[in-house]
Parts: sequence; C-alpha cells; structure tokens
Amino acid sequence: MCVGKCSRIVGPCLLVLGTLSSAASILLLFPGGAPEYLLEGRIGRHARAVPGLWGGGIAVLLAATHVTALGWQRSGCSGRHSAFLSVVLSKLALLGAAACFVLCGVGLTSGPLCLYNSTGLGLGHAALWGYPFRDAIEQGPDAGAESYLYNRRAWSVCLEPEGIVAWHVVLFSLLLLISAAEMVLALLQILNGCLGCLCGFCDGK
Repeated sequence: MCVGKCSRIVGPCLLVLGTLSSAASILLLFPGGAPEYLLEGRIGRHARAVPGLWGGGIAVLLAATHVTALGWQRSGCSGRHSAFLSVVLSKLALLGAAACFVLCGVGLTSGPLCLYNSTGLGLGHAALWGYPFRDAIEQGPDAGAESYLYNRRAWSVCLEPEGIVAWHVVLFSLLLLISAAEMVLALLQILNGCLGCLCGFCDGK
C-alpha cells in the first residue's frame, strides 16, 4: 500500500481511537455520571491518573492529526520531512498508548475504590472506603483480586458509588482494547513513515 494511502487510513483511525480514549478516561472520574465523588476525592488513583487522556488521548491525537494531513500531502522534499515527523510523533503515540495499556491493566486488576462492607471479606472492619478486591488478596490467597472479574456476585460488596464495579470494569477494559489498537496502528505508521522517508510517496505511480 502507498505511504499516502496508508496514512489516510491510519490517521483517521487514530483520531477516533484517541477521542474515545479521552472520553472513557474522563468518564472514569464521574462514576455513574455523578460529580460528587470527584469533588470529595473518592476516585481511585488509577482513574485519577487519567492515562486515557494524556497517554491514549493527547499523545495519540497529536500524531493522528499530522498523519492525517500527511496522507493528503504530495511527494517531494517536504513530504519526506513530514514523513520523518510522523515517525517521531507516532513513536510518542506508541509510548503514550503503551503507558495507558499498562496503567489500565493495573487499574483493572486492583479494582475500584468504593465504600464497601469489609466484614463480608473477613477484614474485621465495618464499611469503609478502599480497594476491597486488592485488600482481599493482601489478606489471603483465597480471595484474589483477579477473581472479581469472573465472579459478579462479589461486586455487591461495593456499596457506593452505585454500580461502580461495572463502571470500572467496562471503561478500563475499553481503554485496554483502545490502547492495544493504538499501539498496532502507531507501529504501522512508524513503518509507513520510515518507508516514506526512504522512498518517498508512491501515489500516482
């Protein structure tokens, strides 16, 4: 596939994915659409880090904007320079998406911050704010933090915010999928940009 044609496909795809990543990361700050938990500081640290905003969002959108423009640029000296810049920005996008993938994976494994009934987990306390699934694995191997992903009955341990576990799992899983797709497309554009630097564009040939 020609360098320009490839860029015309990769660029818009990255634009869409970067926008979705930013939106999902922002939604994590508002469990159930309620702003009071953010104002009270009761948002999990992985959600507060907003990796989908700066990693899978801004870094990817910067590259996506340039790559999209590159797709409609004609060959020539300036085209080679633009192709080189697209490689640099795509590497930044790759790093951002990779950071987003790692942080979201850790956030998904740890589970959400919520008000939970710790007596049901055998932790010996009343309702408190914390990470029930992560705390459970620290107390013993029988209640692993990962098991909540496959045991929906355990989700009821979180009392507040309402539906926080489903909110957390869906959005972090979505961010994982988006960042994985962004990494693939960024790698593709790095290869495409290198080809453009070496050989120029082939549109019209």
